[in-house]
Amino acid sequence: MFDYTVATTKNVKEAVSSLELKLKEEKFGVLWKFDIKEKLQEKGLEFESDYLVLEVCNPHEAERVLKENLLVGYFLPCKIVVYSDNGKTKIGMPRPTALINLINNEEIKRLAKDIEERLIQCINKSIQS
Repeated sequence: MFDYTVATTKNVKEAVSSLELKLKEEKFGVLWKFDIKEKLQEKGLEFESDYLVLEVCNPHEAERVLKENLLVGYFLPCKIVVYSDNGKTKIGMPRPTALINLINNEEIKRLAKDIEERLIQCINKSIQS
């Protein structure tokens, strides 16, 4: 499966705030928050769903994978999306293991699996707290 996506009872703002705290515990920082709804509306387009893309990174992990293969940088930083879908808030991400399979390197695959598991833990903890 390409993605990991869960629903939460929190609104988008609460979900992002909780997620940021859990990411910080795992030493992942949010480098950038891209508000797609705001950007599209700024351009005069109709888009009503809240939709935030968070670009997240753990610098130590980024260094590890880049030292192994510079092409991995094409997949960095990791993305986590928080959005509203038919009245429900969802949090999801493309699985690093799905993307990294494009690079045939077992060590990078192992690192991607570890990062994926840690990001999933962050997402799951954020919907519980």
